[in-house]
Amino acid sequence: MKKYEELPGRLGDKNLTVNDDKRINQKLLQAMIKIGLDGVPPAPPVTFDSSREEIQEFNNGLEPVYTEVFGMIYSNVELPEGLINETKTIIGDDGNEIKLYITKPIDASEEMPGILHLHGGGMAIMKADDPNYVYWRHKLASTGLVVIGVEFRNTSGVLGNHPFPAGLNDCVSGLKWIYENKKELGISKIIVSGESGGGNLSIATALKAKQEGIINYIDGVYAQCPYISNPYGKENKELKSLTENDTYFLRGDMMGLMASLYDGIDSKNPIAWPYYADNNMLEGLPPHAITVNELDPLRDEGLVYADKLKKVGINVNTKIIKGTVHAAENIFPNDIPEIHNQAIEDIKRFSYSLK
Repeated sequence: MKKYEELPGRLGDKNLTVNDDKRINQKLLQAMIKIGLDGVPPAPPVTFDSSREEIQEFNNGLEPVYTEVFGMIYSNVELPEGLINETKTIIGDDGNEIKLYITKPIDASEEMPGILHLHGGGMAIMKADDPNYVYWRHKLASTGLVVIGVEFRNTSGVLGNHPFPAGLNDCVSGLKWIYENKKELGISKIIVSGESGGGNLSIATALKAKQEGIINYIDGVYAQCPYISNPYGKENKELKSLTENDTYFLRGDMMGLMASLYDGIDSKNPIAWPYYADNNMLEGLPPHAITVNELDPLRDEGLVYADKLKKVGINVNTKIIKGTVHAAENIFPNDIPEIHNQAIEDIKRFSYSLK
């Protein structure tokens, strides 16, 4: 048994910062330092004991902060050429308007896999037309994919205040529209994919599709660093990465406050938090790929979910991206291009491997 001080990350030293963790990719660390994402993020000014209105106000204030950060990162990132874009507005199952952003190769001559992309932001903040997500969809499409981003409702920010299941319902509505229009879109199969909160929504979309009897609409799920457990900022002994990597880019207490607006502080609803899905819910799902980041508080919940899928016979590919913090392969295309390009290639390979 390892001595306490030999344990990784903050399991061994509760005062360790990401800067001092020997596992961190040095190119990534320099990129984080450059924009002030290293060190320990400041503690939130509210707690679980604060009123919902106070927590809501705090979460609303996070969106412009992240928008500014991503704006800085992507100001020097060029979009791939040879693509066409179209925006569709559909009416969702809840009667609301939903924008879909469609990107595909301009010279497409045959059907190709389609990616239903659900962006990150903890189901709380950010928009599908933010520059980081626009770039991600373009980069994926440039490899020979049709990529559709869903502008789903959030719990906070410009697209809030809409708790669970509003955003998930929008994602399922997008899935239904894509399936009904596969031929016109030139899509051969549908893969639901997203990172962080979008990883949650990708997995949950499959669970909800099964509930609704339309799981055949989905050919595969590719979830990156999924945010699916909800014990954030609370005592937890099962998911050691929540302690090991706490404050490495993400803070557990901040994630918990964000999660509390989605489906309640202590929710274990498996459609909201798929970590709690039982075998009956998991049986019969399509193939999954789940990737996690070595230095991410969310690492272990993604791995546990993958194991649960395997135990009921679902085909699952898993990958731990070494030396990286949460969603680094998505966020820093110019600073860690090898890791970024490999992530794009992995999604393409998975999409084309499905039968």
